[in-house]
Amino acid sequence: MTLPNPLKARLAAAQPLLAAGVYDALSALIAEQAGFEALYLSGAAIAYTRLGRSDIGLTTYSEVADSLAHIHERVSLPLIVDADTGFGNALNVQRTVRGLERAGAAMVQLEDQTFPKRCGHLSGKSVVSSAEMCGKLRAALDARASQRTLILARTDALAVEGLDAALDRAEAYLACGVDALFIEALRSPAQMAAACTRFAGRAPLLANMVEGGLSPAFSASELGAIGFKIVIFPGGAARAVGHALQAYYASLRSHGSTAAFAAQMLDFDGLNRLIGTPQLLAAGQRYDPASSAGADTPSPN
Repeated sequence: MTLPNPLKARLAAAQPLLAAGVYDALSALIAEQAGFEALYLSGAAIAYTRLGRSDIGLTTYSEVADSLAHIHERVSLPLIVDADTGFGNALNVQRTVRGLERAGAAMVQLEDQTFPKRCGHLSGKSVVSSAEMCGKLRAALDARASQRTLILARTDALAVEGLDAALDRAEAYLACGVDALFIEALRSPAQMAAACTRFAGRAPLLANMVEGGLSPAFSASELGAIGFKIVIFPGGAARAVGHALQAYYASLRSHGSTAAFAAQMLDFDGLNRLIGTPQLLAAGQRYDPASSAGADTPSPN
């Protein structure tokens, strides 16, 4: 029996899905505790946080799969995973989809840039042919073990070939049977409206909000009114953490202690409450012979 897909069912709802951008298990746990319904694992955010590098195709399949596995083990929310170009040709795409599906992806995103790719809001991008991308998407659809795993097709062609070509590519990708579409770096409300006019009601469209990026900044509700069904702020967490760490380290270097920054930090107990240390220790006691000694000793009566 095929179980219903909670992410697919959620995308059929009237309100757009706001998926919080995360990069590791801690950020995912905090996002889950904040009440989000789904998470977006950004390839760029993995590059920023694991490598301290730009999103220019330096991350690998194994680094994404490893990050995803740690997150999936820690939280229960559906995970949309940025798989870049699939890390190679159609056969690489199949390995990527199978591995990310096993690691816990609810939706796998694939894009039509050449490899190595770069951030969708950086200049100098190039794209493969539409025919090659369609082959990779068909390979992805064939590779998944379950149709519960959704495939999201992204095109970066707008910056290279223009809006009409990007919309035509999205049309071709939809015809392959993908579950959702992502037209990257739409430049204006008019372009956003054109994309939604063509595809809204036919497939969920994703809107990517990048602070300081090429697309105009709107809220999830505003984007939903245009016609988008998925809204992501993929790198916002990494930018927020970067800003906070700049202030933290500057304060520590200046004062020689964390006292001046204490009001902006969790203390030892606060962090342990956040990550569930008391519950973890309690669970461990169930398997500790010393703590369970005498638990099965018959009553003297």
